[in-house]
Amino acid sequence: MIDLEQLHKKAEQLERYMRLQTYPLAIKLLRTESEIPLEAKRPKKDENHQYNLCQAFSLSRRNGETVAMLKEDMVCFEPVVGYGLAEAPQEFMDGYNRYPEDVETQEAGKHYAEEFPKLKTGQYIGVLSAPLTKAGFEPDVITLYCNSAQLVILLMAKEYRDGHNLPTALSGHAACVYGIVPAIQEKTYQVAVPCRGDHNTAMAGDDEMIFTIPMERFNDFMLGMRKI
Repeated sequence: MIDLEQLHKKAEQLERYMRLQTYPLAIKLLRTESEIPLEAKRPKKDENHQYNLCQAFSLSRRNGETVAMLKEDMVCFEPVVGYGLAEAPQEFMDGYNRYPEDVETQEAGKHYAEEFPKLKTGQYIGVLSAPLTKAGFEPDVITLYCNSAQLVILLMAKEYRDGHNLPTALSGHAACVYGIVPAIQEKTYQVAVPCRGDHNTAMAGDDEMIFTIPMERFNDFMLGMRKI
């Protein structure tokens, strides 16, 4: 169990160092409903409404809200598949998720489905997000929306301990999956580009990128941040 008071202090340091436009996000994958804080917004339960996951993240990073997103709260199906909240339907795996609207051939759609990051089905029931400075839970990852100049600093802090560069898989789709799921699977840093949904429904800026830090690497990252 981490010391949340110390985590919040480090979050405040990170905000001062980086001067981000929005709060760094604490993101936790939920195994049971008992892990959901009492103060968390539950879109379907509280509002009889569904959100895109990127909209929930936007409420957390812009408005400072704690939001719990279970399967029934999600209107976008890609995080449902990516976070393992349901099995990918065969139609998805056959390529029709993207074909014919977004790719030229069904085969291209199958390539997208095969490479799409996916957690084990049934391992988690939902996703919890909150500003890192006031999160009342231990996150699995910390996610920052930043501009390219800030991303340079974040990458330099990441490189401080071992000097390795950051291989990453980029996609024009499902930023809420590509920006977080690989970081959880591999316990590695991740960079992603906000997708059309993030721009169109969650107000991601034209200059924003996404940078994710696995919780296991946060202390090393903060050491690098203080040294560069």
